[in-house]
Amino acid sequence: MSVLIKNGRIVTASDDYFADIYIEDEAVSLIGKQLDVHADTVIDATGKLVLPGGIDPHTHFDMPFGGTVSADDFESGTKAAAHGGTTTIIDFAIQTKGESTIKGLDTWHAKAEGKATIDYGFHMIVTDMPHERLGEMERLAGEGVTSYKLFMAYPGVLYVDDGVLYRAFRQAGENGTRICMHAENGIVIDEIVRAAVADGKIAPRWHAHTRPTRMEAEGVHRSIAIAEVAQVPLYIVHLSCADALEEVKRARMRGVDVMAETCPQYLFLDIDTYDKEGFEGAKWVMTPALREKWNQDVLWAGLSNHHLATVATDHCPFCMKGQKDLGHDSFTKIPNGAPGVENRMSLIYHGAVVEKRMSLNRFVEITSTAAAKTFGLFPRKGTIAVGSDADIVVFDPERKETISVDNHFTHHMRVDYSAYEGFKVQGWSETVLSRGRLIIDKGRLVTEGGGRFIKRARVADLLR
Repeated sequence: MSVLIKNGRIVTASDDYFADIYIEDEAVSLIGKQLDVHADTVIDATGKLVLPGGIDPHTHFDMPFGGTVSADDFESGTKAAAHGGTTTIIDFAIQTKGESTIKGLDTWHAKAEGKATIDYGFHMIVTDMPHERLGEMERLAGEGVTSYKLFMAYPGVLYVDDGVLYRAFRQAGENGTRICMHAENGIVIDEIVRAAVADGKIAPRWHAHTRPTRMEAEGVHRSIAIAEVAQVPLYIVHLSCADALEEVKRARMRGVDVMAETCPQYLFLDIDTYDKEGFEGAKWVMTPALREKWNQDVLWAGLSNHHLATVATDHCPFCMKGQKDLGHDSFTKIPNGAPGVENRMSLIYHGAVVEKRMSLNRFVEITSTAAAKTFGLFPRKGTIAVGSDADIVVFDPERKETISVDNHFTHHMRVDYSAYEGFKVQGWSETVLSRGRLIIDKGRLVTEGGGRFIKRARVADLLR
């Protein structure tokens, strides 16, 4: 099937011009002024932006956590992502402690295959890595899984000690791959939590007040130090605060190969959200927790000045009824995570472009191109160029919507609340193509399934 997108303003991370795009065989075939070609489908993009499909490099679909499973699987989650203008996600496969990472990868392939509507890749969460299994990391890289996530948080569940960190870091560096790091001092945080619970401080708000920003900053500092010695590229996930960003900035000024993402929740929500009446604050129990509001300006500046590389969602939704309410008697039992994969593009466009914090080009970079380059997808993904996959969003820069669980234009996630309920945004993904397939047409899902697993290149290959 061929598609012609006419009269649009094409914006990539580096370009901004008016032209037509002709798509055939799933890829961009021609770009030019007033193309005179026959196409099976013609889309008039007059007055619209034509953008590379969004890339969300941090989602958790169908993930077991805290005695339950995240509410979106690869079917519902990828449909919601597409509605929001995201055409590729990178999800986290999980190694069960004591078992093979290859088995963990097989489990996640089974979760996704045949269900996804958009393309997807995997990172691998490493929960242990004895010397005799280090070879698995090279096998994973050969399967196109070229990044690994390790945790300093969640002792007894996902936490690994510094010895395992160094061992895995060193192997990843030798393999030419990248480490993703959840950087918080989970050992100290557990002690703070234990003391709070002993004092009867069990309401949702105490989730935030037992996870100080200095413990995130310490984790970022320590992981950077270990990565520097191990000689491995490092990517800090869901950075939430000024304290942690300062560690990244200092390291980058020394020439350390470290990058970081932040998330919409840290740019738009703050710690006061936990003080809502009753149990409602449980909606935003996530890790890291929401921070004091002044951190938002620092994070926006970090994005504008390239100290932060990407905006991901850490989409990990749990319904209030039947999931979050597992923690009614203590915040320690509330499943950690919140929804957001559908809202990222509109939120960031509004905060970045409408509110004049950065250019259209930088908006495209932080929502698509930087993730593609960081995780071995570029130039197949993350840009609009001849030969690239035709992952394209026709984006209405003027349309205004109010994000709400009751708004069928903004909520297709399988969760019973919106983390951004009542937020008014300008900018909306009207039409979405994935490899030339029309997925969303004027806000309506017209194609289901067809998403593919995408093998990703190694960091070392990108540098050649």
